[in-house]
Amino acid sequence: MKHDATFLHIALGLVVLSVIFFIIERLLGKSRGRPLLRQGWLTDVCFWFFTPLVTKVLTKVALFLPAALIIALGVTTVGGLKSGAYHGFGPLSRQPLWLQIIEIYLLVDLLGYWSHRLFHRRGWWPFHAVHHSSEDLDWLSSVRVHPVNDLVSKLVQVTPLLLLGFNPFVSLSAAPVLTLYAIFIHANVDWDFGPLRYVIATPVFHRWHHSKDREAWDKNFAGLFVFWDVLFGTFYMPKDRPPQNFGIPEEFPKDFIGQLVHPFARSFAKKQTPPPVAVLEPVK
Repeated sequence: MKHDATFLHIALGLVVLSVIFFIIERLLGKSRGRPLLRQGWLTDVCFWFFTPLVTKVLTKVALFLPAALIIALGVTTVGGLKSGAYHGFGPLSRQPLWLQIIEIYLLVDLLGYWSHRLFHRRGWWPFHAVHHSSEDLDWLSSVRVHPVNDLVSKLVQVTPLLLLGFNPFVSLSAAPVLTLYAIFIHANVDWDFGPLRYVIATPVFHRWHHSKDREAWDKNFAGLFVFWDVLFGTFYMPKDRPPQNFGIPEEFPKDFIGQLVHPFARSFAKKQTPPPVAVLEPVK
């Protein structure tokens, strides 16, 4: 019964967001006249159900590791975590909640920036290529994420927050907000927020990250605060043209099962076949 309810909630979420983004993309954006069922929609719908039903279960299991460490250090107990009596530890947990929220969002986005850059490097790229494989980018493309990519990214972002002593409920509350915002910045609209384009991530900013144009490679890694890319020299958002030409410059499976399996097969093949002498693999 519980699994049936979960499935229905996920399906309802898909319906509600489909209606919202129909208005955003087709009435306010630039998707007028495009087919309702665009290329790759079935693959993305499969990921929509797979991630909360399977991937998030694996993520929760992995988060037991930092929780177990906190318990081992004597900071709290299993009962304290289950009952909600645990509110963090140390000086950071004693700060006002509004200040913790600001610090958490800044830290999570900074950690997300660097973990995102990690997935654009050689061995990790096959798993992240799944997310970049969509050639008809819109809001639903945001959920096309390989479980390895999702698991590692969540661990990198959440573990430091728990070990630093932040209020765990404030920390975990950031996840749904950032997830919804990630969906929004994939939307097929040319919105850049004007003067805020250097502060907050926008659809134009992130859609450039998905462009196959060579000058856009390895740019715009931040998920929320653009100034990380400005600070670390990876900002790219020309004002004279919108982002386009999405996807990856390599052959990649288009079906759901193929996208789950292919990164493992490719990584294994690379380990078995050493690169030619004096030839470096290009960074994607």
